[in-house]
Amino acid sequence: MALSYSSLELLDSLPIDFLLSVPAGEGSLAHRRHVPFRLIELDSLSDRLDLERIFRRKAALHVDLGCGDGSFLCAMAQRMPDKNFLGIERLLNRVRICGRKAVGLDNVRLLRMESSYAVRYLLPTDSVETFYLLFPDPWPKRRHQRRRIVTLDFLSSIEAALQKNGSIYIATDDPDYFGNIKKLAESDGRFSLGVADVDLPQSKFGRIFERAGAEIHWLELRKVSPVK
Repeated sequence: MALSYSSLELLDSLPIDFLLSVPAGEGSLAHRRHVPFRLIELDSLSDRLDLERIFRRKAALHVDLGCGDGSFLCAMAQRMPDKNFLGIERLLNRVRICGRKAVGLDNVRLLRMESSYAVRYLLPTDSVETFYLLFPDPWPKRRHQRRRIVTLDFLSSIEAALQKNGSIYIATDDPDYFGNIKKLAESDGRFSLGVADVDLPQSKFGRIFERAGAEIHWLELRKVSPVK
């Protein structure tokens, strides 16, 4: 979904289950047993998140975009208990699985939402230390490539949400998508590009691609201050 639309156009065009943190009509006790207690319930689809209230503390924020089953998110939260971790995922079953894994991790919160919308409209300016975008759908067919999450508008939203010198780490097994992301970032000018030479835990898809022998392409985009 292109992010060049106005907010109203985007709201109208996105399926409702992309937007709501808890779907309407699912407030029964039976449902709540399966909905993670760390799930953020939104009062508004346009107000910025009050992160200090949500996490009940002030700490550096790391955001896993499309956190899937939560393997990576929870491993990172265990590794760095002094930082806050927000997992954004639109699929309810994945949110449930992630929520079960996050039991006992007080520094994890979950948001059921389309990642691009959350970054643009819900994350406060200069609030994120690090983003992680691991194995986004490459939409390899040419006619589908407009659906790729990484666009210039998406990078603009990422840059606005990142703190000074903050980074987004991107991993993909698709060489064409990797090249496209690099080209977009180089044309943007608000990021410095580097190889993501960091010791990160494996995600579910990372393990799958590794076992299949696929080459994983990593990229770090670091926010740079404009020259005055």
